[in-house]
This record gives sequence, C-alpha cells and structure tokens, in this order.
Amino acid sequence: MKKIIVTALIAFGITTVSAQETEKTQSPFTFSGYIETYYSYDFGEPDNHVRPGFIYSHNKHNEINLNLGLAKVNYVKDNVRGNFALMAGTYAEYNLAAEQDLLKNVYEANVGVKISKNYNLWIDAGIMPSHIGFESAIGKDCATLTRSILADNSPYYEAGVKIGFTSKNEKWYLAAMYLNGWQRIQKIDGNQTPAFGTQVTYKPTAKTTLNWSTYVGNEQPDNLKKWRYFNNFYGQFKVSEKTSLTAGFDIGAQQKVTESEEYDVWFSPILIAQYKPTSKIQLAARGEYYGDEKGVIIATGTPNGFKTYGFSANFDYLTTDNVMFRIEARTLNSKDEIFLKDNLPSNQNVFLTTSLAISF
Repeated sequence: MKKIIVTALIAFGITTVSAQETEKTQSPFTFSGYIETYYSYDFGEPDNHVRPGFIYSHNKHNEINLNLGLAKVNYVKDNVRGNFALMAGTYAEYNLAAEQDLLKNVYEANVGVKISKNYNLWIDAGIMPSHIGFESAIGKDCATLTRSILADNSPYYEAGVKIGFTSKNEKWYLAAMYLNGWQRIQKIDGNQTPAFGTQVTYKPTAKTTLNWSTYVGNEQPDNLKKWRYFNNFYGQFKVSEKTSLTAGFDIGAQQKVTESEEYDVWFSPILIAQYKPTSKIQLAARGEYYGDEKGVIIATGTPNGFKTYGFSANFDYLTTDNVMFRIEARTLNSKDEIFLKDNLPSNQNVFLTTSLAISF
C-alpha cells in the first residue's frame, strides 16, 4: 500500500524519488564505442602498402583504412565489475597476429571482485589493457595521432590476474600481476614459465602523475629460457591550463643466452608537449629515441642494430565533443639504412597521417 501511495504522489508532483532510490533503478550496464579511420602516406612508397615492421598501429600506406573499431559493454554493481569489448581494424590485425583466431578480435574481457570492505582493493582476471605505458590503442586518449616507437613495441594488452589497491585520497595506486607473457593471451609452446608485473602510480596533485611499471618473464620455450626484465617510467605534468608535458623512459634487459650473466639492453626516452589554444584545437610535438643494438625487440640484421630517433608535429580539430579530426607529420632517422625509399635502402622514413575518429 505504501508503494502505491508513493507512486501516486510522484505522479501528481507532490514528492520526488530520492537519490538512493534512483540509483537502485539505474542499469549496471554501460555501452560505449570508438571508431578511428585513417589514411597514411609513406614517402618510401612500399609496394605492399605496409609500413616498417616495428610499426603496428596506423601501419597501412596509401589506403583509407580502419585502425580501430571498438564496441564495449561495462558492468558495475556492488563489489563486482566486468568489461567485454570486441574490435576490428589494422590495430587488431597486426598486434594480435600471434593469437588464436577466436581471440584476435577481443580487445578486453575481464571480471573483477572487490575483496575488502574497508579498502579499495580489487582482484581482476582475464584480458586487460596493459599496465605499461601512457599510450593506448584508443587514439583520442593519446596526445599524438600515431603511437610512439616505445608504445608500439611494448605490451598494449595482457592476460592474467591482477590485484590492485587505490588509497583513500586516490593519490596512490599499487598493483601486482601474474601474466601469461609479454603481450600474450596464448602462451608460447614449451613455455611453462610464469611472468609478473607491477605498477606504482602516484598523483601528488591534480596536475601531476608519476608512474613506474615493471615486467619480468621469459619469452622463449623453457629449454631456451632467457629472462627479460623491463622498466617503464613516465611523468605527466599539466604546466598550465593550456599546456601539458609527458616525459617517459623505457629500459629493458634480456639474457644473451640461457643461464647467462650477460644481458642485451634496449632503451627509449621520449618527450611530448601538447598545447590547446582553444577548446577545439590541440597541437602536439614529440621527440623520441629507441636504441636496441642487439635486436631484442626490433631486429634489423644491420651492424648497429635499431638506433632510431624521430620527431612529429600534430594538429587536432574537435568538430564536436566526440568527433576528432587529426593530421600528423612524422620523420624517423636511423643510424643504419633500415628503411626503403623507391625500393632502395635508406636511413630516413617520412610519412603523413590523418585520422577521423568518433567515440560514443
């Protein structure tokens, strides 16, 4: 009877539904999507329309293509959460080329449970975005149109279980992971070695984010085991209302051979500056270097290995709140002639890329 009376009072405008009652009626599901189309012109003009092999995003030359089309459902209720997202595009085609066919179009599939009443402590398991780096596959969340060399050559995603803690003041985030490997859903045949990751994020103010992520694992069959150790550091700083800076540094080491005390090392520093003169325009500039002399991550077969620096300039125009047009000019310069121009070896690669993206 009480419910009938309350309903009648609401209908005649005599009372309103409380915030608590409204929350109870809200759906625990949230649906979202993202579509990013692009066109890239490589002045090296590769005949097969595929850009250099260490580039995994926006990597098709002289053809209009889809980098990422994403449909996602998110579930949050009480102490349980879950995410499931399917994708298509050249990002999925090249970044998940080693996965099983049924998994190549899975962007995310995980479930989480809060395990403490008093603390923000969660356990999540499944396929998740990587805990490494400040760039993701979703372009609108990145300051530049194309991904940096260090982003394209470190994990975008991971499969495993994670325990994560956020402090009450939300200044600290701590996490530890048990993983299947370095950007792997399916483990390598003959590999029974566990892999691990950690993450520490500190936000001393609303304008500063500092992050340290690590990875430890073996990317070979166990009879050829070579331990890999990797560190990812970055800081994001809002210098003013219109200007922000991101500085990052990756360094990794892998055993030369099984049980060796000698290691091959690779590293990559990067600096990105972004300026927003108006609410609709964003400008960005990037400087980067990637050194992998022994070809642990990027093999070239040349005397000096992969030693490449690059620069890019970016212009973004937000036609609406959820639609972004971007154009970027980028150049890469290597110590050795690892690129092609007119089917001849070259130590420089220049390309222009545009994209049009919508999020909903």
